[in-house]
Amino acid sequence: MYEKYRTESAMAAPESRRPPLRPADARRAVRGAVARRAVPCAAEALDDALLVTSELTTNAIVHGGGITGFAVDVEGGAVRVSVSDRSDEIPVAERTVDERQRWRAGGRGWPIVCRLARDVEVAGLPCGGKRITAVVPLA
Repeated sequence: MYEKYRTESAMAAPESRRPPLRPADARRAVRGAVARRAVPCAAEALDDALLVTSELTTNAIVHGGGITGFAVDVEGGAVRVSVSDRSDEIPVAERTVDERQRWRAGGRGWPIVCRLARDVEVAGLPCGGKRITAVVPLA
């Protein structure tokens, strides 16, 4: 099952909707897709998928100029989440301490995504921006 919210193409399918505007909306879409597919999964695995979704959407809002596309697909015991934004910048892990060795906020989201996802892909989009796709196992 493929939950399509908006594609990056100008010829979006008629059933397409606007992408979620908030991480909570994206998490709700992932929960719904998993529930509709009735895929058996541990609560911790679903929590991992929801955390990855939250991090990707938050990063798109904070660092990528906003969410321009979102899709969730449940197949083969995993959930595939794709988030697109306006930025061409590839995500990087930032230092969690400053030059004086003081803890600073932020910089932890991308490492969380890379650790919890089985596969992560960053792809540039033809009209600018990027799409990040993460596959999180549900078992």
